[in-house]
Amino acid sequence: MAATVDSGGRSRNLVLAAMIFAVAMTFIDQTIVSIAVPQIQDELDLSSTGVQWAVNAYLLTLAAFFAYGGRLADTVGHRRVVVAGVVVFAAASLLCGLTPKGSLAQAWIVVFRAVQGVGGAIMFPAALGIVVQTFALRERGKALALFFGVAGGLTAVGPILGGYLTEWTWRAIFWVNIPVAVIALILIALSRPVTEHRPAPMDYRGLALIVAGVALSVFGFQQAQIWHWSNPATGLCVAAGLALLVVFHRVEARTASPLIRVGIFRNRAFLVENLVLGITMLVFVPFFFFASEYAQIGLGKSASGAGLYLLDFFIGFVIASQIGGRLLDRGGARRPVVLGCVLGAVGFYLLAGKVTDLDFGAQFWYIVLAGAGMGMMLTPASTDAVNRASRLSYGEATGITQTVRNYAASLGLAVLGTVSVARFESRVRTSLAAQGVPAGRASAQAHDIAQSRQSTSGDAVIPHFIRADFAYATRTIFFVMAGIMAVAAIVAYFGLQRGLQAEEAVAEPSGAGPAARAPGDGAPRE
Repeated sequence: MAATVDSGGRSRNLVLAAMIFAVAMTFIDQTIVSIAVPQIQDELDLSSTGVQWAVNAYLLTLAAFFAYGGRLADTVGHRRVVVAGVVVFAAASLLCGLTPKGSLAQAWIVVFRAVQGVGGAIMFPAALGIVVQTFALRERGKALALFFGVAGGLTAVGPILGGYLTEWTWRAIFWVNIPVAVIALILIALSRPVTEHRPAPMDYRGLALIVAGVALSVFGFQQAQIWHWSNPATGLCVAAGLALLVVFHRVEARTASPLIRVGIFRNRAFLVENLVLGITMLVFVPFFFFASEYAQIGLGKSASGAGLYLLDFFIGFVIASQIGGRLLDRGGARRPVVLGCVLGAVGFYLLAGKVTDLDFGAQFWYIVLAGAGMGMMLTPASTDAVNRASRLSYGEATGITQTVRNYAASLGLAVLGTVSVARFESRVRTSLAAQGVPAGRASAQAHDIAQSRQSTSGDAVIPHFIRADFAYATRTIFFVMAGIMAVAAIVAYFGLQRGLQAEEAVAEPSGAGPAARAPGDGAPRE
């Protein structure tokens, strides 16, 4: 039986456009704020910790509330939750842009950045659930390739747009979300997407456990570069968070109406796709951060120039995501996921070999190749994972996959960030010693330079040896990324089965909690 829902005769493409505009804000905000950090810190007189949390608070709450957003969409209604998420996100964006100067500034912007994350977390699973229910199983690969391709490409738009908007005022990077939200709400009203949902009580005990577990462990990952891994507080936060997630799993297995039916992980394809997504997200989001730094420090580009460097990555990403979606529809997820991981591994490996040349022209095709690998595997892996859920649990499945993705991205940023700092500091120390700087002073200066690297940009103020040393640190990171993508390819090759998923396989996994309703059993529609 087809898993599609008739949207009242209205164009499914209009529904798709509405959902793309809805989630566009969340993708843009993953990268746009980092470009304006110096201006925000200067005008609001924020501490270094405060400005870091102006960036991290959004990512933290986004990761912590995805599971809640997915469950809420499946029980309250996808369209209703998308609208609520858009409104919350837009209102929080407005208030971020209105941050007052003075003693309230730091608390104000951090709080409303966190509220933005909550809005995005409830919006995204609901939006993806609408797209999945609107398109039949055999058409989802193509539809979601466009969804992820366009929306994902907006991640690269963030730095470019942010670079230009901050020349006017940094506040505009938040206000730009308002017209996008208005367009999204208008398109939702016009398309009126129809989906089915299943009313059920909310598992607030499970919600408290997963929010605390994800938030505490992600907080530990994020603080690792400030506290360092040698600080017991870092390990304690991560360990406590992981312990709470173990408790969450055990509690959910015994709960009548759980936040997440953990039995879905007994579906091998769902488990493997989430493993692949988790492994590759150690690379995907961190790449934006490290590539942006390399472009500004190693290549001496401006903030907007760094955005163009990332745009080349998305040239490959957007094109290959369309190919990956069509391969999924024609032959299943295994081929595009494995091929995409292999291409990504090769692309990052070749790119790593060129970054120390400090020549952007020599890197172009390797950046495109790395992006193509990511684009080819990301859409099929995400789509195939969600397809394994019941049509009444698409929001929940999306919440799970997005939690896995964001959790892994935080881990990747923390671990790779530590490696990058250590490698950069070592190279700078060696360079300073070679210039005759005494060992003790060389170590101190290298440490200060490595820790302040984010604020160092502009070709005129960066000595050549600093640019070269940072490029060597970046080379190490890209080699590690190539290895991670190779591991993902191996997991996908041996873990995924060949062939198309059968329509009748789209059902609740056995033992996944209370009995799910079968299609057509009276589940409410919006």
